[in-house]
Amino acid sequence: MGKVQKKLIFPLLFFLFLLLFSAHGRICLPISRVFVGMDTFEKLLRFAKEEGLAALPLGERTVRIGLYLVGTPYRHYTLEIDDQIESPSVNFQAMDCWTFYEISLAFARMLHYDESYWSPETLLKLIEIERYRNGQCTGSYLSRIHFLEELFVDNQKRGLLVDKTKSLGGVPIHRKVREMTVGWHQYRYLRHNPNLLPAMAKIEDRVSALKVYHIPKAAVPAIEPKIKNGDIIAITTHDLHSYTSHVGIAYRDSQGILHFLHASSTHHQVYIDKRLSDYLNSISSDAGIIVVEPKEVPLNLIETSQFPAAALTPVASTKKSFYPPIQ
Repeated sequence: MGKVQKKLIFPLLFFLFLLLFSAHGRICLPISRVFVGMDTFEKLLRFAKEEGLAALPLGERTVRIGLYLVGTPYRHYTLEIDDQIESPSVNFQAMDCWTFYEISLAFARMLHYDESYWSPETLLKLIEIERYRNGQCTGSYLSRIHFLEELFVDNQKRGLLVDKTKSLGGVPIHRKVREMTVGWHQYRYLRHNPNLLPAMAKIEDRVSALKVYHIPKAAVPAIEPKIKNGDIIAITTHDLHSYTSHVGIAYRDSQGILHFLHASSTHHQVYIDKRLSDYLNSISSDAGIIVVEPKEVPLNLIETSQFPAAALTPVASTKKSFYPPIQ
């Protein structure tokens, strides 16, 4: 098979797979919308094979993928890709703090499987499993988890991570979450579907009631040696209407210094920042951190995932919302 043929086969097969579902009475977003940066994906696959990343522990794999992505431009709202249809998506050309860590983690998890599973479809399935409530995208904006603290609770219940914050000396914090309903005009889906705001307010109430622990930043230097390479670090904020304001990956360099690897709005790119505790101390609004350790995703979850069906949504009248009610 020629180089040009190899380059075209992934997007062609993936498009045909999506088209199959479209033919069964559902509409879907085009691949150009849900998977951006195929060249980078293929280069990253070659890098992973050449470096033997599949043999590394998950945390080490995640860091190596994250380091490969250093320099990727920062961009807000990369998940806001349609006015109505919610779908798992990947963008290798630009990332925000959340999509950087989740793409790095999902790619690292994908390498745990046989190479026959190393595909855009698998990566999107892994994104769906991690980012959507109970691991399923229904086509509704409300099925996506919009708060890190809720994602950690959801994923821990499903065995996809361990929240180590309390065991590292974390203390409880309480917030009255209102980020989405107060700033709703910033989000494309909410601007076009303001009828979702009452349901979003109920979600915020549930998130506000979660038992959330954090490690105050004054205590972080003492526990830095206990944080593993590839742990996910969510930064808590002093804002009383939000638990977290940022997220990144723990990266320990060859000298043993624990850095904060993240998509930085300040540096406008994926960036290896200073020592984690120094980073926290440099930002007055940062209150502390939440530390979670991701786990592998069992292959059976990939095989039973609803994506790409999950990226599709039933055809509906523009006068009536097709989003399910929040229970």
